[in-house]
Parts: sequence; C-alpha cells; structure tokens
Amino acid sequence: MLSAQCWVLSALLLSAQPAARPPVKHDVVVDGHHLAVWEKKPAQARAAILLIHGRTWSSLPNFDLQVPGERRSFMDALAASGLDVFAVDLRGYGSTPRDASGWLTPDRAVADVHAVVAWIQQRTAAPSRLPVYLFGLSRGAMVAAMAAQQRPETLAGVVLLGFGFDPDDQVRASESPARPPRLRNVADAAAADFITRDAYTQPTVTAFVQAALQADPIRTDWRDEHQFSTFRPAQMQAPVLLVHGDRDPEAPLAVETKLFTRFGTPDKAWVILPGADHAAHLEKSLGQLVRTIVWFIRRHEV
Repeated sequence: MLSAQCWVLSALLLSAQPAARPPVKHDVVVDGHHLAVWEKKPAQARAAILLIHGRTWSSLPNFDLQVPGERRSFMDALAASGLDVFAVDLRGYGSTPRDASGWLTPDRAVADVHAVVAWIQQRTAAPSRLPVYLFGLSRGAMVAAMAAQQRPETLAGVVLLGFGFDPDDQVRASESPARPPRLRNVADAAAADFITRDAYTQPTVTAFVQAALQADPIRTDWRDEHQFSTFRPAQMQAPVLLVHGDRDPEAPLAVETKLFTRFGTPDKAWVILPGADHAAHLEKSLGQLVRTIVWFIRRHEV
C-alpha cells in the first residue's frame, strides 16, 4: 500500500513539472552496433531506471510524448520524482538502425539491454553508483523479464507493464521469410492501444499517432521468437513489480495471476490500475503509475 506521504509528494512533483526539455541522446556501442539511448535526469537522482518499449513503437513516442496543454511525458514525470531516466531504442526502432541481419531477436534484445545497464552503471563510480531498475512495456516487459531472470545481481528491480505472456503457452519455433518484410506502419495501429474512451484524451491520441509514425514509419521485423520461451517465472529472483490496467485485453487477469504467483522472488508486488488499459503510461493513469513505481523503488532504500 502506498504511503500517504509518497502519494502526496509524487502528485506534487507530477503537477509541478517544469517546461519540457528534450532528452539527451547517447550513442551506446554494443558489439559494434550503435544504440540510441535517451536520458532525462533530475538535479539529484536517487536511482536510475531504463525504459524498454514495446513491439511496434520506439522510446520517444511512448515515453516522452509531448502533448500541447497536457503532461503526458512518462520520462518527465519519472525525472520529476527523482529518477535518472533512460530509454533505449532497440535495433530497428526509432534512432537505432537495424543491424546487418535486418532482424531483431529476443536474445539480441536482451543482450543489448544487459549492455546498456552496464553502460549506465559505469557512468558513476562505486560506492555512489545508482541502483538500476528496468521498466518494460508490453513486449518490452518480456525483454525486461528475461534480462532480470538472467542477471538479477545487476538490477535493483524490474517493473513490468502490460505483460501478457502466458507461462503455460510456449512460443513455438517458426520459419521466417528469407528477407525482412519491412512493412509500413499505419495510423490505425498507432491508435489501437487506446481502448477505454474515458481513460485518454483525443489530443494525446493525435499526438501519439503523429509522433509514432514519424519515429517508426517501417515496422521492425522480429524472428526466432521462440527464444521468449526460455523465460521461467519461477527463476525470477530480482525484485519485481507487476502492473497492469484492469481493462487491458493484452494482459488478462488470469495470466497476471499466474505470473505473480509463480515469480520465484519473495520481493514482489502487483498493482492493478483501475480504468486503464494497454496504454496506461500515456493515459490519465500516468500519475498513478508513476506513484506506484516511486513507491516500489523507495521501499528498497536503506
């Protein structure tokens, strides 16, 4: 349960955000490939958090959306709460080009996340090094969960939003075409995650569709998705916060129940955002989502 002090402080920080500033872009080289990593930081950070986007859209439309007259930037809200916020564009998304293969695989995405976490940790020397958390959205939650399963010792915790992976449904290996299809993204797909009419505003949807199509005009191509089946909730030992909107069809309650009860770590929490759906980070639930993350991080402070 969130403390009253945490709720009030986070609400004040969220409402008092300064005028939006663009994120700082970093070039992180992983196995010879250049990844775009975006950052927004407060004057004094208490922890770092790395945001991992979902299947179709890259980091800036999802996490730093600027809407005239509204505050919808997830990065701004987290930074205002005292977090050093990073967001990675995985290969083929946003400002990160595809690699020579033209494809992205789960194992490649997880390896890149490990490398970015190491890069974040190297930016500050021990003992003042900030604890690092992962935040994964939708498919990004799957990537974050796999990263946390593989190297829990590198992370202070992981936050999973819209995590619809059913641990009883294993992803089967399937053949991919010889070449990546490189299909164009469309406006209807950009608006599809806004499901519950009273959960969002029309200016938010309009701004998101425009930003998403500008950042990701071509759909990124994945293959070898059976690699996701190496995730085992029982092997999750990092502290975990599972969050989902109660109206999210991509993360059914039955699946969330399986995940939460099977997580191996005793340090786990599950929060349901009432009235929110798959785009909870961009909807009116943004403030509650940020307060929940702040509570999760502060409960680990000494």
